[in-house]
Amino acid sequence: MHAMQYEITLPADYDMAVIRDRVATKGHLLDDYPGLGAKAYLIRERGVDGSPVNQYAPFYLWNTPEGMNSFLWGPGFQGIVDDFGRPEVQHWTGLAFTEGPASDAASTAKSAMRHRVRVPAGVRVGDLAAELGSEIGQLAREDGLIYAAAAIDPRTWEALQFSVWDHPSPKGQGDVFQVLHLSAPERHALPRGQQW
Repeated sequence: MHAMQYEITLPADYDMAVIRDRVATKGHLLDDYPGLGAKAYLIRERGVDGSPVNQYAPFYLWNTPEGMNSFLWGPGFQGIVDDFGRPEVQHWTGLAFTEGPASDAASTAKSAMRHRVRVPAGVRVGDLAAELGSEIGQLAREDGLIYAAAAIDPRTWEALQFSVWDHPSPKGQGDVFQVLHLSAPERHALPRGQQW
């Protein structure tokens, strides 16, 4: 599993209805995309759930590098580049994935939470990976959880937890996003549990 996200930060007075319309008309295009486990079409709006910015920030879980590459080098991502400029694409190596009690409610996903933290130099990475995997397993019991993943970027040593919920404003630490659409053509194929 590969986790990937890009963030397009928009002006404070940007009409977020433009992004909502974009997702409403184009979001379904990845509903059967080969190699894609799940894509959550995410926005943050300035002043909502503590967000300091307006932002479009889709988050992907890829089953295959071929799927990720065909998206990045193909017309889908080029459309983003044409409309907003080329964003930095962040990606993390997958550690763990789980589905929660609301996994059947994917079509009604309302929110997502992303928690990122730098891994201090003295921390044993294997221990941290196991801890993150364990935390994802604990999340699996939370009411309203659709799915959750943990990952690490070994270039920057940033750890990530990402979760999708069937209700707005989930509790916990991290950035809260609104989910406008969820494409999950191969979510069933994402490996469950620890991935090493």
